[in-house]
Amino acid sequence: MSRAQFVKESAPSGEWKRQSNWFTGRITRESTARPGEGPDERGRWPVETGRYRLVVSLACPWAHRSVIVRRLLGLEDAISLGVVDPIRDDRGWRFTLDPAGRDPVLGIEFLSDAYRRTDPSYDGRVTVPTIVDTVTGLVVTNDYPQITLDFSTEWTEFHRPDAPRLIPADRAELNRLIEEIYQDVNNGVYRCGFATTQETYESAYDALFERLDELEERLADREYLLGDRLTEVDIRLFTTLVRFDAVYHGHFKCNRNKLTEFPNLWAYARRLYRLPSFGETVDFDQIKRHYYLTHDTINPNGIVAKGPDPRAWMAA
Repeated sequence: MSRAQFVKESAPSGEWKRQSNWFTGRITRESTARPGEGPDERGRWPVETGRYRLVVSLACPWAHRSVIVRRLLGLEDAISLGVVDPIRDDRGWRFTLDPAGRDPVLGIEFLSDAYRRTDPSYDGRVTVPTIVDTVTGLVVTNDYPQITLDFSTEWTEFHRPDAPRLIPADRAELNRLIEEIYQDVNNGVYRCGFATTQETYESAYDALFERLDELEERLADREYLLGDRLTEVDIRLFTTLVRFDAVYHGHFKCNRNKLTEFPNLWAYARRLYRLPSFGETVDFDQIKRHYYLTHDTINPNGIVAKGPDPRAWMAA
């Protein structure tokens, strides 16, 4: 089994493990590759407007964060966007939302086509977000934590004039929060949902709600996680919170509290939802259909939950 193989099986403890990111190239201003060429000897691709395509699923929280950051920074013209069907089949993410079932820029039917072209030996799970080079057709990266950081730091030449600064100069507290929220919340809901023993499920469940309780207290006297300014960590938390009551609470058994029962977190999430690039990029239909229809072991009958009412997100 390669290091990229999707580990859907549980570890001996019954704990679910997330696969590593296989394609970890970066698009940076330090790349020594010439325009139109592939990566340099360090795996760095050149920053070129109009060259790269960001492929996402609107259902996926890891991909959703890249959609939000791309819009916030004004990179729509610099980096094109491809959207896959929220329902995967055995071959993975499909471009069935596009005419003739092909991505109009890449000319492929499945995101896996780009993966195999880049590495014919790849036998892992195909993931979103993925950035594909439209010149060579090769995958640049599926390293979702790094993608949004690089949007902020490497693409500054193409940011809109009023783009927010999502990465503070002193990154120590940002990095700490990102790591804690990833372990216990972003990935924690999956550790609950895919646990195969009662013990590992309860351990993940307890860690999740302990962290949410801490975040609830943290937001008692501040607008954003780091104070009065929106940063990268707010985006990373938001994409989990916006899915919490719709899928994680019931589908993944994260049911001690609903998001709506955390007064500060619920108010915070709704504030973010109303900001440009947040609520307008949320598609509850695709979110629910993806989770309820692709996790056969959790929901074998494929019943998609009807609620909750999304109008609550716009309530005063």
